[in-house]
Amino acid sequence: MSLRSSAARGPLPLTLGDIGDVNRVFSDAFTDRYHRDGMTGVRVPELNPTIWKYAIGTAGDGAMLWRDSGGVAGFNLVHHNGVEGWMGPLAVRPDCQGAGLGRAMVTAGVELLQQKGCRTIGLETMPRTIGNIGFYSRLGFRPGHLTISVGRELNGGDAWTPLELASTLGAPEVWLEQAHRLTDQLLLGLDFRKEMAMTAAQALGDVTVLRTGDRWRGLALWHGAPLSAGRPVSELRVLKIAAVDLAGFRQVVIGVLAEAERRRVPKVSIRCQTAFRQVYTELIGMGFQVQWTDLRMVLGGHEEQALTGGVLLSNWEI
Repeated sequence: MSLRSSAARGPLPLTLGDIGDVNRVFSDAFTDRYHRDGMTGVRVPELNPTIWKYAIGTAGDGAMLWRDSGGVAGFNLVHHNGVEGWMGPLAVRPDCQGAGLGRAMVTAGVELLQQKGCRTIGLETMPRTIGNIGFYSRLGFRPGHLTISVGRELNGGDAWTPLELASTLGAPEVWLEQAHRLTDQLLLGLDFRKEMAMTAAQALGDVTVLRTGDRWRGLALWHGAPLSAGRPVSELRVLKIAAVDLAGFRQVVIGVLAEAERRRVPKVSIRCQTAFRQVYTELIGMGFQVQWTDLRMVLGGHEEQALTGGVLLSNWEI
């Protein structure tokens, strides 16, 4: 798909060699968005190149790039976890906005996820940004529930019960199938194995495991690598949580807190979808505090699927 209106060519494959250019577009585009929302003092930093490497690797053929005479005009990282598909981050260079490139980028992402057979297709945006919400609404997306980012500071005085880490269970091929059986049990066709394998391969974090014998009852995929370039490790960020019940969810979260304590990382952050109200209540009761909110939007006809039971938190950001 090419755009005469913006002279941008794409989608082209987004490769590791593009990280520097994409990082600058990311920072400039999101900073511009904050400034137009009235937050003129905000400057969005570039992301840790290791995080871009992870995002590009997990997106696979969904890592899309558009170019014009000025270089990278825009990009869209499109992810498919089996039946679940989502887009992010995606950004258009500020001087290219308003020419139809954003629409083309989102359309290309939707088409790819439909080809992959995703039953859910969505993205997240800032709730206060009415321009973004209106833009995605015109493309067929509809607002859903919030994703509330919560964090808990650690003070070294708590006796958390540790759990096993997947890295202690052998090579990923040994335990990935057991992890998949758990997510498939909660939502048929959901598959987090790509993210788990990439996390292990790049040594970005680990998977905290709650199991009885070979049967996994809960897991949390988390990263310790800092999001922003040049920053020290300051938190363990939980990307995915799956548990057969609320009690299992609590044990898994405690296991992540124990691991953060062991590593002397001062904070654990979790992105909680408000569709799971009991889970949110549990996190607040465990001392987590609200940090940020994002609005989930899903494409009409591709809404989020109901679980057969249990708890499932799946981030739609990197």
